[in-house]
Amino acid sequence: MDRKALAKYIDHTLLKPDATEAAIVKVCEEAKKYDTASVCVNSSRIPVVVRELKGTDVKACCVVGFPLGAMLPAAKAAEAAFAIEAGAQEIDMVINIGKAKDGDWDYVEQDIAAVKAVCKDRALLKVIIETCLLSDEEKVLACRAAVNADADFVKTSTGFSTGGATVEDIRLMRKTVGPDMGVKASGGVRTREAAEAMIEAGATRIGASSSKSILEG
Repeated sequence: MDRKALAKYIDHTLLKPDATEAAIVKVCEEAKKYDTASVCVNSSRIPVVVRELKGTDVKACCVVGFPLGAMLPAAKAAEAAFAIEAGAQEIDMVINIGKAKDGDWDYVEQDIAAVKAVCKDRALLKVIIETCLLSDEEKVLACRAAVNADADFVKTSTGFSTGGATVEDIRLMRKTVGPDMGVKASGGVRTREAAEAMIEAGATRIGASSSKSILEG
């Protein structure tokens, strides 16, 4: 895969809590240089990203309920709504992992649906299931909850927990959601080889803070 094609798989990401506005601007400049799919930031930084990406086809993306996913559904939906009003075109939300571990899949699905209701016809919704904290059975059930709630993507990881994306998880998620839903590999993808392995396994988007290394080799 050539660099230009690979770049369009990448959400160029900066989610560190100490990221300055200058650092966000730099990430936007890199995203414009390589023409990545999006720039993904915390929601308070969306106005900066929207300003910096104006006139390009690089999307403004932000995380919601990040990184724990443990807040009330209404709080997640409100964060998504405010971010969309500020210009976010893609929302990456974290499921309620504790409720998933409880086996309360109705709650998990309703939590996703609350954010989807805000995103509908306004922003793409990606659902972070935090694969490193789930059993394979729970990963399947989390993916099904996202499908049932009409999300656009399932996503492996926040990158802030005990592990990131694996090829095995991407294969399992792709098998579960079928051929049409998006699957995003995020967390620990730092080389071109790793990115291409994820794509071969079924990923349609890659979340990466190491985009430059991936694309430059």
